Amino acid sequence: MSSSSALILFSSLLIFSLIYSQGNALSSNYYENTCPQVEDIVTQVVTEATKKDKTVPAALLRMHFHDCFIRGCDASVLLNSKKNTAEKDGPPNVSLHAFYVIDSAKKAIEARCPGIVSCADILAFAARDSVVVSGGPSWDVPKGRKDGRTSKASETIQLPAPTFNINQLQQSFSQRGLSLEDLVALSGGHTLGFSHCSSFNNRIHNFNNTHDVDPTLHPTLAATLKGICPLKNRAKNAGSPMDPSSTTFDNTYYKLILQNKSLFSSDQALLSNHKTKSLVYDFASSKDAFFKAFANSMIKMSSINGGQEVRKDCRVAN
Repeated sequence: MSSSSALILFSSLLIFSLIYSQGNALSSNYYENTCPQVEDIVTQVVTEATKKDKTVPAALLRMHFHDCFIRGCDASVLLNSKKNTAEKDGPPNVSLHAFYVIDSAKKAIEARCPGIVSCADILAFAARDSVVVSGGPSWDVPKGRKDGRTSKASETIQLPAPTFNINQLQQSFSQRGLSLEDLVALSGGHTLGFSHCSSFNNRIHNFNNTHDVDPTLHPTLAATLKGICPLKNRAKNAGSPMDPSSTTFDNTYYKLILQNKSLFSSDQALLSNHKTKSLVYDFASSKDAFFKAFANSMIKMSSINGGQEVRKDCRVAN
């Protein structure tokens, strides 16, 4: 293990030892006696799925974020719509995919340790493994989350939007006990994946009364994005990779922000506050610093918990 990896794991464990979830205390050895092989099973399922579909890691990482920001990390994002429309069918979540990976992991775990491991924990493991399989850091995931019974599409309005300014972002994160450093570090998850035009349309068409295009967006990128996302006759799933190395977890995202080549208003907004701007510079210049901060912030975010049960089927409450 490299010294930077050892440092990440040590600081992850240190932060973890200080964290308790809202209601259920999490622990690193929660499944030690009841399902010791659980993380190996999830890792294998995520690795195999990624070999077949390179978009899986970005999908699972985003799914975990979207889960944790609504009702805590309780796997409410996995529930299917029944009597009411569930989170997964809310406007920001309709592009979520790779739910089958969580189903596959749950099925394999239930065969070994029935009724023991929550879907919320499986999703937290899968998000970590998605980062690792993409070349990013590893960390010790706190364990013992419970699954929630409630999922409402109407609550997806609580998710931070790609159009948010720095004040809106800070408020959204602080409401969940997350700091400005967590905001900048977790935004680095945008190093993976693909965005549809709708998430950055506001920057390339009718930006404001003075400018059609956001003046903070690099002109070459703006022209490219306008070509991909015209106002009319746009291809159905048109969009852009989040960064040129969109299947590799690295610090390119921060370098792009400093070149005015980030996709979202919320990415560019990180330069509008002294502290967040300083962190963008730090993470752009040091991948190790970014990896350490990301791992620590993921532990913190994934420890927001509010569930009540261990689901038998991740798509349906017991």
